[in-house]
Amino acid sequence: MNTDPDTAGRPRATASAGRDLKRRGLLKMAVAGAAVLGVLAATGCTPSPTTRSSSSAASATQATLNLAPGDTSDGADNFYTSDQVSAQKVTFKNQYQMNVSGNLFVPKNLDRNATNPAMVVGHPMGAVKEQSANLYATKMAEQGFVTLSLDLSFWGESEGQPRNAVSPDIYAEDFSAAVDYLRTQTYVDKEAIGAIGICGSGSFVISAAKIDPRIKAIATVSMYDMGTANRNGLRHSVTVEQRKDILAQAAQQRDVEFAGGQTEYTSGTPEELNDQSPAIDREFYDFYRTSRGHSPATTTHPTLTGNVKFMNFYPFADIETISPRPMLFIAGEQAHSREFSEEGYQLAGEPKELVIVPGAGHVDLYDRVNLIPFDKLTTFFQDNLGNPHTDEGER
Repeated sequence: MNTDPDTAGRPRATASAGRDLKRRGLLKMAVAGAAVLGVLAATGCTPSPTTRSSSSAASATQATLNLAPGDTSDGADNFYTSDQVSAQKVTFKNQYQMNVSGNLFVPKNLDRNATNPAMVVGHPMGAVKEQSANLYATKMAEQGFVTLSLDLSFWGESEGQPRNAVSPDIYAEDFSAAVDYLRTQTYVDKEAIGAIGICGSGSFVISAAKIDPRIKAIATVSMYDMGTANRNGLRHSVTVEQRKDILAQAAQQRDVEFAGGQTEYTSGTPEELNDQSPAIDREFYDFYRTSRGHSPATTTHPTLTGNVKFMNFYPFADIETISPRPMLFIAGEQAHSREFSEEGYQLAGEPKELVIVPGAGHVDLYDRVNLIPFDKLTTFFQDNLGNPHTDEGER
């Protein structure tokens, strides 16, 4: 289904009045600033291009006390839990025999004697499942779906060395491994499994779906095409020469680390803000470095030598071959990342839909439940995976 992003397909969520023209202005400045500075040249989902040694990255994980509360407007509720849903930690292996950690969410009133639709939920790049992914998984489980959030390999509680390494192929494999796991559950319909990818995971789930037809319906939220973001920056602001400089730095660092030197980390959310901090850094900081979304399980900083692997990552190549499986792209009206959802939508085959959330920025759709169009996600997956079964019958 085609949806004109400027006139149709808008969810019920709207920006609250007191929130801010100020924030809208910051986000507009962020896009302009990123285009000038090329801040996404060596980025994870959270842009700050400085490098950090292993010791400084480790110390960042300890800085968990005295956190500011962050902006919790529009129902920001990253750590939401529900008494309607049971949650348990699970572990399963991907095809590289690496243990992948996940949280399985099952509606308490699910009819376990029937088979039910399910979905995998992936976290933002540089994050862990406790940041955004668990929220989405819980909310969709409240709608009757069996859901599974996961830590991508090298992050959170999943295996992989070095920590915070970048491997787009393995990230995509993790989604397929999660599908493997769900298909072993007797109460899951093997032919009705979908996936949600948030931020960078939007591009990883597309990569997975291109080669895994068992993923029957795909939704992305605040998607980053991690390949384009690293090759070209926002609005294609990074030149080829700048890209080559980044590759040269990473290559030099490989020599250092091979000889036993410290691991260097790059990008991710800054540890501190100053008067010169761009608006995008401030947007991410308000989530990752405050009690609104902070997790001690991640620094958000990928390895410098690994991050350049994104430059060889092309998730939108052959995206049209996912058709006729349906795709839903959700982005904020004010999101600095909106270009990636729009491009993915343009290139995808039918059926497809693009939903632009009025007034929302990129990170708003991580946790602001009054803005996230859960009703749209529910309808999309019900229409394409089927309705769950409860003890009282089909929903």
